[in-house]
Amino acid sequence: MHHDHNRVHFPILSSELTAALGAIEDMADSADAVPDSVVSNHPPAIFRAGGPMLKQFDESTASSRKGSQAPTPPRSVVGIGNKVAKPDYSEAKIVLAMVGLPARGKSYLSNKLMRYLKWLEYDVQVFNVGQLRRSRAHRKALQSGILEDHTASYFSHNNVEATKLREQLAEDSLEMLIQWLKKGGNVAIHDATNSTRMRRAKISARVAKEKGMSVIFLESVCGDPAVIAANVALKVSSGDPDYKDLPREVAERDFLRRIKEYEAVYETITEPHLSYLRITDVGNEVTLSRINGYLQSRIAFYLMNLHVKPRNIFLSRHGESQFNVEGRIGGDSLLSERGLAYSHALPELVRNNIGDAPLIVWTSTLQRTIQTAAELPYPKLTWKSLDELDAGVCDGMTYEEIEQAYPEDFANRDEDKFNYRYRGGESYRDVVVRLEPVIMELERQENILIFGHQAILRCLYAYFHDLPQADLPYISVPLHTVIKLTPKAYGCDEERYTLPIGAVDTHRPKPGSTVSHPEAPASTTKREYFATNA
Repeated sequence: MHHDHNRVHFPILSSELTAALGAIEDMADSADAVPDSVVSNHPPAIFRAGGPMLKQFDESTASSRKGSQAPTPPRSVVGIGNKVAKPDYSEAKIVLAMVGLPARGKSYLSNKLMRYLKWLEYDVQVFNVGQLRRSRAHRKALQSGILEDHTASYFSHNNVEATKLREQLAEDSLEMLIQWLKKGGNVAIHDATNSTRMRRAKISARVAKEKGMSVIFLESVCGDPAVIAANVALKVSSGDPDYKDLPREVAERDFLRRIKEYEAVYETITEPHLSYLRITDVGNEVTLSRINGYLQSRIAFYLMNLHVKPRNIFLSRHGESQFNVEGRIGGDSLLSERGLAYSHALPELVRNNIGDAPLIVWTSTLQRTIQTAAELPYPKLTWKSLDELDAGVCDGMTYEEIEQAYPEDFANRDEDKFNYRYRGGESYRDVVVRLEPVIMELERQENILIFGHQAILRCLYAYFHDLPQADLPYISVPLHTVIKLTPKAYGCDEERYTLPIGAVDTHRPKPGSTVSHPEAPASTTKREYFATNA
């Protein structure tokens, strides 16, 4: 370890970093900053599933959110449970300003972070300056017939007029996000290059005028030519209006010239007073400086676990269980005969999709998931966090028995299934909280096959597809089906494999809905190029 005037450098296994990251939950009320640090590669083994620090983070989430701590009513109370209020995040007001050259993964990081925080019920929005530029140019072309030139010369620092226009766009986008925060938003992401000290100083000064708002800069640095080339190729081949009707080779040359124009004036973050994270090669190295409080630390911890290696995440419910056949919820029953047939058929299906690629199998601690995975010849890991939603006093009952014993509460749960907590048990919101460490570990792993339960897989599925919480309890996750998710730059592709082995249908549609089994999104990877609020 060595020191200089402003920074402390230490390796990934240092006790200081372990303590800082392991105590994230204690930072909520702390006024002290996380020490500046550099972390090489990925977090160490202690953060992996089952590791002590991840376990501590897992257990800590129970006290991390206001509103989820209502005590369980005494058993003398009539009814099965109560509704859980949405956490109060009204005091959280953060501007997260991206920093970096084009094709360095800024939009990837900002969209991943937005999806994660929205899944945890923070109100988050990305304000992309490029979208704003294209939207205003498109409107101008429709109104006046004048087409603006947005080739590489537009981004040259020597182009005085264009530089003024770009500065104005950045300032307008900042004003829009500040107004959005004032109306109740929690985290506003300023997705732009913000590549000079002068631009960052302007952002800091403007945010400082607003009471209760803070700003963090997130710099994305990439020195890997293969990653840059892939990002450039994605940029020019995915429908970017800047390169409409241009041959791919011409578009790539122009975009590379645009990058050079930015490189000519680019200044990496060295300002000692700024709060910032610097992510190198999308997670290979992470630098933290002046990260204060719970939410900022939560953001940092999540971003440290990201990577862009190609991978697949497979989700499957356990095989049909004896309780499924009887229509009972919860419990720890064994598989039915058809469930066992599903477990016998899985090795071939998985092998055909994975080939020789490494794969890790995760299960819950319940017998039906462990039985389902028993014949798969891959390393296995058991997670308590993957256990099914706890039905409390209703565990082992059929829905008919619950409706008969607790008719009023049965109706209330149908009205607001996400928020409803069984007495002595959980709500879907509680499940999302306990699954946060699972999401952290999923983001840092490669190929994973999860054998879980209906409520659990609904929550994980909603995260990867950015689905609203209100729809989460009604996602169709049928038995004897493997869902293959392939994370991409701007979303997630999906394929489903249903084995020809019968099983009961446990899906209960949303009351009043005319669609019994909503269709799954085939892909959510399309990038948006125009701003909706321009």
